[in-house]
Amino acid sequence: MDIFAVHGELLIYLALVVGFLMAFGVGANDVANAMGTSVGAKALTIKQAIFVAMIFEFAGAFLAGGQVTSTIRKGIIDANQLAGTPELLVYGMIAALLAAGIWLLIATYFGWPVSTTHSIVGAIVGFAAVGISADIVSWGKVGTIVMSWVVSPLMAGTIAFLIFTSVQKLIINTDNPLENAKRYVPFYMFLAGFMIALVTLYKGLKHVGLDLNFSESLVIAVGAGIVIAVIGKYMISRLKFDPSADRDYHYTNLEKIFGVLMVITACGMAFAHGSNDVANAIGPLAAVVSVVESGGEIAKKSSIPLGVLFLGALGIVVGLAVYGSRVIATVGKKITELTPSRGFAAELAAATTVVLASGTGLPISTTHTLVGAVLGVGLARGIAALNLGIIKTIVTSWVITLPAGALLSITFYFILKGIFGVG
Repeated sequence: MDIFAVHGELLIYLALVVGFLMAFGVGANDVANAMGTSVGAKALTIKQAIFVAMIFEFAGAFLAGGQVTSTIRKGIIDANQLAGTPELLVYGMIAALLAAGIWLLIATYFGWPVSTTHSIVGAIVGFAAVGISADIVSWGKVGTIVMSWVVSPLMAGTIAFLIFTSVQKLIINTDNPLENAKRYVPFYMFLAGFMIALVTLYKGLKHVGLDLNFSESLVIAVGAGIVIAVIGKYMISRLKFDPSADRDYHYTNLEKIFGVLMVITACGMAFAHGSNDVANAIGPLAAVVSVVESGGEIAKKSSIPLGVLFLGALGIVVGLAVYGSRVIATVGKKITELTPSRGFAAELAAATTVVLASGTGLPISTTHTLVGAVLGVGLARGIAALNLGIIKTIVTSWVITLPAGALLSITFYFILKGIFGVG
């Protein structure tokens, strides 16, 4: 391909820049949204949340982000149809990364928690369907992704509602909440350890060469849950409370216990998120690098250079640190009032939803999952506990994410095609 011989190096540099922009957007929007519950519940300050997320997101993205990724995210287009014109795939992937990155920055500016996966999927569908051919798009797969708009928040919201309702009945709304906390919190600790271990094994360690089947993963997760529960029970048993103190004092100490649980679940979710969603940025980037360096050969899988993986991990961390506070504020403070016990229920529900979806093949969005879980916790206190105005805005931003990514991508695709041409 003459185009790759003449412009190959420039195209790779361009892809690296827009790949970093996309990773920046993932950090600013998706990661911030995942840490929002911890900040809203005051289990962590915003600085602490950003620091914790930076460590675990970077570790997940860099250590477990994978050395091999599918060239086309989610298999939504048939790249074989571009074998004769591979430069179109390169232009499209660069356009898609730029489009999705810009949309994520726009959404983050307004504090909208949107799906990074939907952003890049919409962008890829846009350039492929309009710029090349509608036949190249796997519309069935796009349909399952759209399904996640309903599946993710509904499932997570239901689970969060049930978890928090059980916390209310067993602990909070009882005559002796602290005594009941000592009795029941270890069980919730087991659930947290179990689910976070499964999330990490399913989503966070699938690329590091650990070939674990479901039974082996289950045994490890049960072991992790038991260890967390035993440690938690020991720590709670050492706490000394004044039985003559008023109920507010008791509730304050009760929430401190759930605050510790929130931090544990947040760390696990951050690691799993970093390892999984870094592919939204480096998948298309890896495709560009692979096609250009091979002189036009389109492979189904692309090996990811360590430098590219580091770029994606760094972009996520920088995006969170620089721009993450806006979405953190929306998820943590504007949907419903959160306490550590409510926030813990939301995070545990989100982790449970990810595990169930991974095991059953249901399409989910981590963003929609967590927002749905927060809604479920709020609903457990009654519809009046929810900010319906902000919920309407969030749902609207979800609906326009796919077409917004598509329109921007189409525009950038034709600009790139006009600049570089077809070989």
